[in-house]
Amino acid sequence: MEGQVADAHGGSSAVGAERLAELIRESGCTVALTGAGVSVPSGIPDFRTPGEGLWEKVDPMEVAHIDAFRSDPARFWSFYRPRLQGLSGIGPNRAHEALAELERRGLLEAVITQNIDTLHTRAHSEHVVEVHGSIRSASCQSCDATYELAALEGLFDDEGVAACAVCQGYVKPDVVLFGELLPPDAMAEAEALASRADLLLCVGSSLEVHPVAGLPGVTLAAGGRVAIVTKGPTPYDGDAEVRLDGDVVAELDAVLARL
Repeated sequence: MEGQVADAHGGSSAVGAERLAELIRESGCTVALTGAGVSVPSGIPDFRTPGEGLWEKVDPMEVAHIDAFRSDPARFWSFYRPRLQGLSGIGPNRAHEALAELERRGLLEAVITQNIDTLHTRAHSEHVVEVHGSIRSASCQSCDATYELAALEGLFDDEGVAACAVCQGYVKPDVVLFGELLPPDAMAEAEALASRADLLLCVGSSLEVHPVAGLPGVTLAAGGRVAIVTKGPTPYDGDAEVRLDGDVVAELDAVLARL
């Protein structure tokens, strides 16, 4: 299959937006795959943008690895606690809302997201597969106690570590850290969706973090198409039927206007 790649340097490409709208209209099953870039317009920094990404400023293996959490929970929380506090005033942007609108119109079956920020569900997407977990809750690693995000702040001790109110065990956000396996049920659902998708719409993802980065390959192997809307290169650019690299809000707004 020879892809019709639409470049969008400096803004939305009318040709690319029209082609993507056409692909969505033709598709019997469209699935979205989203990464950190879809939440950047909401004010949440991504991880890998040169000079700006979170991992430019800190080694993720030192603060976001399961071994780091276990060996030095105070350092882990010194990184994670401000991030959680910073998310309290942040809401969905029009990119999240555009995907929810596509679902409402019956043009999108599901959103598979690598994001933990819950913004897709807050934008009223109904079928959301969170393959990296989410910040909506946290769990004690020693007992079965779970805590909603709003209750987490009251668990921190004098050393800045969240301790379980039941057993004083370490409490960890229900997100997938480096060194942890992805939730098997969520990943199985994501793979099933990718395999039956006529169109996998990848939005705001560098498609570099595995195993999720392999999902476009699953769609292509099953005979489906891939469209990419994100800034910066991805390993699947050459396979994309449409490739847009402008602002995700502007790009999805332009596509919606043509549907």
